[in-house]
Amino acid sequence: MPQLGLLHGRAWATLLGQLRQSPGALCLRAVHSHSQGQSPLQVSEAVLTSQLKPHQEKSNIIIKTPKGTRDLGPQQMVVREKILDTVVSCFKRHGAKGLDTPAFELKEMLTEKYGEDSGLIYDLKDQGGELLSLRYDLTVPFARYLAMNKLKKMKRYHVGKVWRRESPTIAQGRYREFCQCDFDIAGQFDPMIPDAECLKIICEILNGLQLGDFLIKVNDRRVLDGMFAVCGVPESKFRAICSSIDKLDKISWKDVRHEMVAKKGLAPEVADRIGDYVQCHGGVSLVEEMFQDPRISQNKQALEGLGDLKLLFEYLTLFGIAGKISFDLSLARGLDYYTGVIYEAVLLQTPAQPEEEPLNLGSVAAGGRYDGLVGMFDPNGHNVPCVGLSIGVERIFSIMEHRMKTSSEKIRTTETQVFVATPQKNFLQERLKLIAELWDAGIKAELLYKNNPKLLTQLHYCENMGIPLAVIIGEQELKEGVIKLRSVPSREEVAIKRENLVAEIQKRLSES
Repeated sequence: MPQLGLLHGRAWATLLGQLRQSPGALCLRAVHSHSQGQSPLQVSEAVLTSQLKPHQEKSNIIIKTPKGTRDLGPQQMVVREKILDTVVSCFKRHGAKGLDTPAFELKEMLTEKYGEDSGLIYDLKDQGGELLSLRYDLTVPFARYLAMNKLKKMKRYHVGKVWRRESPTIAQGRYREFCQCDFDIAGQFDPMIPDAECLKIICEILNGLQLGDFLIKVNDRRVLDGMFAVCGVPESKFRAICSSIDKLDKISWKDVRHEMVAKKGLAPEVADRIGDYVQCHGGVSLVEEMFQDPRISQNKQALEGLGDLKLLFEYLTLFGIAGKISFDLSLARGLDYYTGVIYEAVLLQTPAQPEEEPLNLGSVAAGGRYDGLVGMFDPNGHNVPCVGLSIGVERIFSIMEHRMKTSSEKIRTTETQVFVATPQKNFLQERLKLIAELWDAGIKAELLYKNNPKLLTQLHYCENMGIPLAVIIGEQELKEGVIKLRSVPSREEVAIKRENLVAEIQKRLSES
């Protein structure tokens, strides 16, 4: 042991750390080395070298975020919080309660809920004897929560991250990790009243965010399944064909038809019959037209869906939003758990020429009715009818972020209302007492973390950060019992009695 004392202090500390972490492995190496005729000092140095080498190699690591994820800087967070505030305040206005669930669920809770998309679920390694997966959306965890707590009614909102193992397209706001904002109504109610409210909420949010013109496509899974049946699609292929139809907003009918025939084994004449329907869209008049269709009118399931859509349009007219809704037979929403009305909101780009069709800029909200999902978790199979919507925060954020980059408007990254400054040295204590007074009054305030900052530096900071007010304290102010209150934009200053300062600041802030 005396030879170990020859080690450098840092090396000795490292060796002790290795002894604490893996004494067995260290002893084995020491025994093996000693048998080769090496001294304890040589053994120690060899162990340290082997342990330090991996750390030296880490210097070549590429520092980046994982594929399909991103960091959000302060300016981006301002935009994101504005979006979330608009969304959540709308949810609350409609009477929703907040809810949160774990970021991961038991794997068996998520399997067989998403159809073909189930392959996009992130599975986690077995830790503690449970097979877990990151949540794919916020809807299935909500259904699990309802079943687990035996709840029959609930109106809830949930904001949280979800994960999907798909190929990301960052420019279109498609990530592997992204935020969802969900609103759902669970419970047995008269038909189409909650569904109409969900569509009204989407309109309120998109209008509130001022994203431009938009359209909400509406369909019904019963109409869709009825259409598949009368066109000759085998029932075993309903979900697979539905998944193909769901791609019509991204690829052409020709490509969708090819996928259904060549990859999913659908007969060409059946695909052509489907094509006659899925290229139709319109308002309530199209619903009436489908009632008269010789094939569709023979299918009981489709007629039930059309009846609900007709009632839905009545309520949407009363809400004053029927003009924003389009009955679109191509809307499929590939997720397996939808059972009734489905919808998807898309932004429209105004065409350059009057005769041109508006351009679809992509889906920014979607949802629908899922009456059978809760029953999949209930041991007795008791169902709780549900309908809900999800706001596409990342897509909306990408649009607003692009606008932010092209705009000359400066974005404030803090909400600081008042800056505490001094023109003189040795006034740190007075500044600290003053800022504590402002904080205690609930005023958002800052100061520079320097003992003797220059006044010009302090005022430049106020202007650069967009802070509207500055309070200035110096020897003269201290003697007279006043504080100078400066309007940063106009650079006008007035002397305020110290005891009246908080009230004066609050008054100015309420008027701004």
